[in-house]
Amino acid sequence: MRITNKEEILNLLEQEDNITNPLGFRHNNGLLKKEMNKKINEIAGFCEQILKVVRKFDREKEIVFLECSCGKSYLSFVLSYILESEFSTTPFFFGIDTNKELIQRCEDTRSVLGYENMVFKHGRTIDSSFDRKVDVVIALHACNTATDEAIAKGIKMGAKNIMVVPCCQGQLRSQIKSHHPLTSVTQFGLLRYKFADILTDALRSQFLSGSGYYVELLEIVSPKLTPKNILISARKQKGKNKRNLERYNQLNNMFNTNLSLQEFFCQ
Repeated sequence: MRITNKEEILNLLEQEDNITNPLGFRHNNGLLKKEMNKKINEIAGFCEQILKVVRKFDREKEIVFLECSCGKSYLSFVLSYILESEFSTTPFFFGIDTNKELIQRCEDTRSVLGYENMVFKHGRTIDSSFDRKVDVVIALHACNTATDEAIAKGIKMGAKNIMVVPCCQGQLRSQIKSHHPLTSVTQFGLLRYKFADILTDALRSQFLSGSGYYVELLEIVSPKLTPKNILISARKQKGKNKRNLERYNQLNNMFNTNLSLQEFFCQ
């Protein structure tokens, strides 16, 4: 396994036009597009963390990924390329998104690359079904409650790992203006905006923990590149099948919030 970190992944993408050209990362002259620099760094940083996880898997068995709110599926295409070319293993990928045009674009890219290990679906993550058992759920900047759908789907399917980098955590901002212990902080709009991001991801992490997962929060890139750089990485723990949401409920009740994640388990 030669690829071990983000810098090596970036070097690989710099050198390999077999993957970067079909994804539209390069100009016609062969140079990488500057406007893609942030996205490429995010993908490389996320792939680094995913590779650390799958390195512990049985390499004789197929690893099945589900990318939620996949968009153009840059993450899945790059990850598949790395796993096949550098790790000598062929994973399988499902990609799902509510944007039908983006799903068609994914299909076109898959066809150009000749990848037979991918299936793309149009629809909502939470309503989807798959003909393979999913091992790893991934989502890079699934907007707002789409991240909650990814987490909920992963828990419901019993995925071994759930790895999400949230974006646009807007659902709690209007809920934490008052009636909680920190109103002296959240009365200021900018601070409420930032605190809502922290609280949202803390609630998500506690929900995962209470659902039998060991949870870590990691940075995939420097915050100088993007403030949306936090990865919630959850690993299913053996023998912890009973849900215990005591800590989640304590935090939730403290701020009188209604996170959409919990609603997916009331349906």
